[in-house]
Amino acid sequence: MSDISDQIRAFIDLHPGMALRPAGGSALNLVGIFRFSATSDQYPTITDAFQLRISLPPAFPRELPEVFETGGRIPKGGEYHVNPDGSLCLGSRLRLLWKASQAPTLLGYVENCVVPYLFAISHKLTYGGPLPFGELAHGFPGELADCADLFRVKSVHQAEMVIRYLGVRKRRANKLACPCQCGRRLGKCRFNWKLREFRNMASRSWYRSLLKHSAPAPK
Repeated sequence: MSDISDQIRAFIDLHPGMALRPAGGSALNLVGIFRFSATSDQYPTITDAFQLRISLPPAFPRELPEVFETGGRIPKGGEYHVNPDGSLCLGSRLRLLWKASQAPTLLGYVENCVVPYLFAISHKLTYGGPLPFGELAHGFPGELADCADLFRVKSVHQAEMVIRYLGVRKRRANKLACPCQCGRRLGKCRFNWKLREFRNMASRSWYRSLLKHSAPAPK
């Protein structure tokens, strides 16, 4: 991955309405008018612009940016997936982290995580009705359901087991019953290879925090 300053320059070159602004602590803030045009097989092309603040953490992509809409166009609350702190709920945190790992650049994150959200919101603001592409349940139940899809397990209980295993040392997790419910220990099951991808994406403490500090549902 290129240096973060190179990524920011590339982002601003492509989105000249955005600029780097000082921020408290070690985070970097990109603020301004974000313009985009996106297409979908199922929906009409959307060309729109939103006033955004993107707070980029120093450990990106192993830590997720926070995105805020600062122009007042997006109504607050659960119907538009705005979190209680005003940040945009772009999806489940593990899904976002997985997408960031697939394209670990600022441009990749914005294209794969921010633009789809803005596309859906702009469509709803223009045409009404539900958000395109479907919606997760609010709060931790929705996160667990999406984790089950990512882990390719059948239940949210299994997904929660996987997250707990990712939060402990591999040696300890391998001695526990496999979440796929094959009856074997994790270390003796092929499912163990699936967890390797997710272990490389984030620290054990990140997965522990995913369970301990699950996001409250937007109000």
